[in-house]
Amino acid sequence: AVDGMNITFYEGQITAFLGHNGAGKTTTMSILTGLFPPTSGTVLVGGLDIQTHMDSIRHRLGMCPQHNILFNHLTVAEHILFYSRLKGRSRDEAEQELETMLEDMGLTQKRNEEAQNLSGGMQRKLSVAIAFVGEAKVVVLDEPTSGVDPYSRRSIWDLLLKYRPGRTIILSTHHMDEADILGDRVAIISQGKLFCSGSPVFLKNSFGSGFYLTLVRKVRTTKMGRATVKVIHHHIPEAKLIESIGQELIYLLP
Repeated sequence: AVDGMNITFYEGQITAFLGHNGAGKTTTMSILTGLFPPTSGTVLVGGLDIQTHMDSIRHRLGMCPQHNILFNHLTVAEHILFYSRLKGRSRDEAEQELETMLEDMGLTQKRNEEAQNLSGGMQRKLSVAIAFVGEAKVVVLDEPTSGVDPYSRRSIWDLLLKYRPGRTIILSTHHMDEADILGDRVAIISQGKLFCSGSPVFLKNSFGSGFYLTLVRKVRTTKMGRATVKVIHHHIPEAKLIESIGQELIYLLP
């Protein structure tokens, strides 16, 4: 649930929603994109109310949901062309946008590959690319780098930074480094409430508590090796494990 949130997003900036699983990030984004109706309050996109002008808003809105929603038997190129035409682009404009998007996302070699045959990282890249087609001016990305390898993650970051001018980009993440690198503004959410919002530098100066150590395990496992814990605590006894997501472990170092 979302509780009394009031926030403004700005053109030419990336706003990162930062919060743990269940904090309310996805619910907030679902309301922003018109998937869930708000029980009270509303959202204005370019001065238009989502409750009365959603059809007009959708022409300028792009979204990448938390889980990939792709057509298994459509190719990469067919996906981009389909969504570009759906946004009202002419065939020539859609073809031009396709070539640009394939190059920017590093998917040129996969243009004729069916979505079902792509790796998880490639599918995620395609989902992010779809959010930007049709010259979307407001782009909402729900954990866009979730489950991707470091190389794909970096290429998605590069795309967001390249496409930031002239757009309002809103993304959610539970990676603090991602929010720090991408976010012009970071909004911290917990239990559906907006606790604070500001630039990464402002938040660090106001609430900083130390340094973060991120470890990436080679093998996916739910258990943390005793030897690894012992080494960390030998050098930094006060180190505290704050997140364990997939293959990543994040320690807070005082």
